[in-house]
Amino acid sequence: MFGRRGYGPNGVVLLTVLSVLSLVIAGFSDDHWVRIGAATVGLTFVILVIFARGLAGLKSFEQRRLDRQLVQMTGHDATPSFTTDMEGQIRFQNQAARERFGGVQGATLVAVLGEAFASPSAVLYRLQTRASHAGAAREDVVSRRGHTRLSVHRLAQDRFLWRLEEFADRSAFGRGAETLSLPMLTANKAGVVLFSNEAMRRLLGGRPKRLDRVFNSHTLRSGEEVEVNGVDGPLRAILAEVEGGAERREIFLLPLPAADPAAHVQADFELVPVPLMKFSPDGALRAANAAARDQLHLAPDSTLSFHDLFDGLGRPVGDWLADVVAERKPGGAEVLTARHLGPEAFVQVTLRRIVEAGRPGVVAILQDATALKTLEAQFVQSQKMQAIGQLAGGIAHDFNNLLTAISGHCDLLLLRHTAEDPAYADLIQIHQNANRAAALVGQLLAYSRKQTLKPERLDLGDVLSELTHLLNRLVGERVSLRLTHGNDLQHIRADRRKLEQVIMNLVVNARDAMPEGGTINIETEALSLREEMRRDRAAVPAGDYALIRVSDTGCGIAPDRLQKIFEPFYTTKKTGEGTGLGLSTAYGIVKQSGGFIFVDSTEGEGTIFQLYFPIHKALDGEEMSPKPAPKANQIMRPGEGVVLLVEDEAPVRAFASRALRMRGYTVLEADSAEEALRTLQDPKLEVDVFVTDVVMPGMDGPSWVKLALEERPHVKVIFVSGYAEDALAEMQSRIPNSVFLPKPFSLSDLAATVQGQMLH
Repeated sequence: MFGRRGYGPNGVVLLTVLSVLSLVIAGFSDDHWVRIGAATVGLTFVILVIFARGLAGLKSFEQRRLDRQLVQMTGHDATPSFTTDMEGQIRFQNQAARERFGGVQGATLVAVLGEAFASPSAVLYRLQTRASHAGAAREDVVSRRGHTRLSVHRLAQDRFLWRLEEFADRSAFGRGAETLSLPMLTANKAGVVLFSNEAMRRLLGGRPKRLDRVFNSHTLRSGEEVEVNGVDGPLRAILAEVEGGAERREIFLLPLPAADPAAHVQADFELVPVPLMKFSPDGALRAANAAARDQLHLAPDSTLSFHDLFDGLGRPVGDWLADVVAERKPGGAEVLTARHLGPEAFVQVTLRRIVEAGRPGVVAILQDATALKTLEAQFVQSQKMQAIGQLAGGIAHDFNNLLTAISGHCDLLLLRHTAEDPAYADLIQIHQNANRAAALVGQLLAYSRKQTLKPERLDLGDVLSELTHLLNRLVGERVSLRLTHGNDLQHIRADRRKLEQVIMNLVVNARDAMPEGGTINIETEALSLREEMRRDRAAVPAGDYALIRVSDTGCGIAPDRLQKIFEPFYTTKKTGEGTGLGLSTAYGIVKQSGGFIFVDSTEGEGTIFQLYFPIHKALDGEEMSPKPAPKANQIMRPGEGVVLLVEDEAPVRAFASRALRMRGYTVLEADSAEEALRTLQDPKLEVDVFVTDVVMPGMDGPSWVKLALEERPHVKVIFVSGYAEDALAEMQSRIPNSVFLPKPFSLSDLAATVQGQMLH
């Protein structure tokens, strides 16, 4: 639009040529109809030419009338005024415009105003577009004489009136600025230098064009020190900026001495009890007070930079400091490694931007964060242990389903083979290895604290005395085992088999730590805590406890490994000598029993494990749980019981169904709780026992059983699961006539449990 002239085709001339051509064809053609058609077309074009010339004449008349009105309105106006067409070509200028710019009629307004202010094409296009829609527009722009108010009015569809009101500069900008001894310049918001005085031109060695060629810094702040690209090289100066009118920046410079002033530390900075340090934008250390030097072990004349002192941000720490100086970031605090003190020393560094004597920089506030990082590492370790426990529990649950199907179908095969069959030995191997896998999964469940415990009141003296014979066989001839009981040792509540497993794991580890022989001491002690005891991220409440202490005189455990020994699959033994599940299993069993386990070890001297179990006070009428007497085997006759089997795992359901049918039961199968409830909608159906999985897609086992028992309250229930979930114990206690059968179970286990419920 602006800066281009448009030359459209002359429509009137074209119509005239076409009309003459048509009439010539009509005059010379021999064909009667051609003459008539050509004459008609020619007369039509003649009429169009007359009409077009009439419109042009009318438009010319209107234009002359508009020009006369403009002469009357603006001819004697002191403000330069122009009219332009859509392409920006000047059609009229008043006397003030001629005196200011000379006779420029026929030129473009862009070319005329090119010397008045920067980027006129963009300004004029913006204003004309706004005037085309709104009828008028106005904008103040910076000019070399000061600033100009440029306004435009739309006179017609293709005609615009422009007025340029120039205002004299009332600031130092102008002729008065030339006499200033301070270097100064004026620039617009885009960084284009509009004016520079003689002092500035002398300093720079010429007239500057842009601010980025004058200053090395892209961000200029009033009152701060800047580096100027002078004619004789870089020099420092204090920058003062005055906000000018019409989006203009007025910048003054106060040159500084070439020599950097000697750095000094004020008394209040030196003696403040908070560690403080000052750094320049490039990271050089300007000053450090006494507290900072003591914390980082620095000499008073240390010249270490920021990146020499700190590390551990994940990116160069110098970039963080530069961002704070440039105000790209507000500062903030980060925990960094103190390089000068070693990799395990951490400091929380808080940065704040400062300006001293015009020089920008940062002040760093230090705080010892070593204890904080240690606590964070402990928290991360705790989260990791919890995550491993959840993973172990989930894996164990799925494996128990697989092992139930493997061992169950193996039991079915063994029923059809005798010891003389060639495949019998292979089936025995499969069965034994499935049992070993089940034991391994049981250890995972013990660590994740999702195994099924059968707690009872125990006398530690009796338990350990009965276990001593087996332990002596485990430790061998080179290692001696000593058992010492404390006085007044009260009863605890725990699963006897699991407690024995914990003691055996600890004794076996102690034996392996003494390959050349030694002594293992197992001691019990009655302990009463008057106050809460905190140790190893655990809090032991005040109360009465039974303490079991297992100690050895072996090689001990290194300090860096001591915090990891309870993690599953972590072992210090050679490959093939251990799974790394022994201590993690012991940890899970003790925790699930409500106890605590701690370890102390010194390399070359030995290790001590301490197990705290809360004393269990007997309730009225409660006695020591007697060992259950074996029940006499009672064989059911075929057809004497109906079992509803609900299991979402098809292999487990197939094995259990076949096993129960072989024992004479009528079995109804369902792969979900919803299907089981639909089956029970038949009122004629009689069911004696529900055998259901606990965890299933959709409705779980206890939920559907509770609904079914509303209509069939006398049906017995057997819950089976890969692990006992926390909610099951509470739900089972509210469901009468229910028992729990953990996976993996054998054919005989399932049959005996169902038979027991039938006879109950």
